[in-house]
Amino acid sequence: MAALRGLLARPLASYYLLISSAGLLLVIGLTMVFSATSVKNYAEEGNAFADATQQAIFAVIGVVAFWVCQRLPASTYRSVAGTALGIAVVLLLVLNLLLALDSFFGVKRVGPLEANLLWLFVGGVQLQPSELAKFALVLWGADVLARKGARLGWWKELATPLFPVVALLFVLVGYNDVGTMLCLLALVVGLLWAAGVRTKVFAVLSVIGLVGIGLLVAAASLGAGSGAKGQENYRLARLTTFVNPPPPQECFAEQCYQVAQARNAIEHGGWFGVGLGKSSFKFGWLPEAHNDFIFAVLAEELGVVGCVVLITLFAVLGYTGLRIARRVEDPFRRLAAAGATTWLVGQAIINIGGVTGLMPLTGVPLPFISDGGSALVVTMAAIGMLASFARCEPDAARALHARPPARWVRLLWAPLPPLPGRRRRPAPPPADRGSVPRSRARREDDQAASRGARPDRARGGTASERRR
Repeated sequence: MAALRGLLARPLASYYLLISSAGLLLVIGLTMVFSATSVKNYAEEGNAFADATQQAIFAVIGVVAFWVCQRLPASTYRSVAGTALGIAVVLLLVLNLLLALDSFFGVKRVGPLEANLLWLFVGGVQLQPSELAKFALVLWGADVLARKGARLGWWKELATPLFPVVALLFVLVGYNDVGTMLCLLALVVGLLWAAGVRTKVFAVLSVIGLVGIGLLVAAASLGAGSGAKGQENYRLARLTTFVNPPPPQECFAEQCYQVAQARNAIEHGGWFGVGLGKSSFKFGWLPEAHNDFIFAVLAEELGVVGCVVLITLFAVLGYTGLRIARRVEDPFRRLAAAGATTWLVGQAIINIGGVTGLMPLTGVPLPFISDGGSALVVTMAAIGMLASFARCEPDAARALHARPPARWVRLLWAPLPPLPGRRRRPAPPPADRGSVPRSRARREDDQAASRGARPDRARGGTASERRR
């Protein structure tokens, strides 16, 4: 423990913990995507590396996004926060408008734009606007709360403009994807918690959030998400199945089919797994094995040991993010680090809890691990932002300036962070000594009297004798 405390006390410990945990999660994710898709791709397309190659390309783009984001100062993040949020809102509006046109009028495509549930197709480019909305909300929410400062104790300051914008995002995202909306909710809770908002506010927000989730669940009967009017409400069925699950033999005809198959895969893996690439449930028995349920494939192939390693890496990532939020001095950096950490760790908890049956099934991807380009690129960008903040910790900044790396290293990797400012204590007010004369008469003798008390000084005699 002493050695561990010594390692954690080093100036750049947060930076190296962040880089190592995120890097290992990225490598595990690429490996599991190849394992979960190779056989199916070879059978359908004759190329076992089709999905793995595409995910590797997005990983390279994500590394570039990480490199760019760790070089940016906090002022740049604050300046682009509003623009990023506006772009995310516009993309979500376009996505919902295209889905409405398809649902009511049968219009599948408008020019180069096409929508498919959560994805927006612009020509040949596919993106998921809700992923961009997560990162944009982190930046914009942290900037708004940092500007308000101590005024957050007033409801009026929280109500404008934070709550209306958050409510708009919840509606635009939650109408199609309640799971992603829960990730946004965890993000907002992290921001408000780091800002020091009172407990009463969290209680009121919890009640409002439960009411909103209930309305979104009911909206599935009207066609929200993948639901259809006149058919069974799949969101309500997931909740009722979680509260009162049917027997396992009946799960093949119920909403618990995916969870039952995921549990069977985890049970088949045992303690040490059946071996990497040897999963049998990924051969059509487990829906979305490469995306939402990739944790079940990992559990089957790597066993409990592999699951513990993966959860430990997410725990290290969460600890590091909160450590960065606690150590940085800038309020914006502190809030953004807390928001990004709760987003990533909260999404991992929601995914793993849904796969194992500990939480209701929502269908969100596992960060770094699941197949998906937009999610991976945005996640790597968030890690780059956290890396930039980790280098701005006071001890880390002083250490980097004390022994700066070579110039070409700074050009290729990251510039030196700004030195932390010295906190000056306010000077105490001067004591009230009454009126002070503007000038004093100069002594007539050549030698000035000492300030200390003289033992031979006497008050008797003339003034000249006393001066002598």
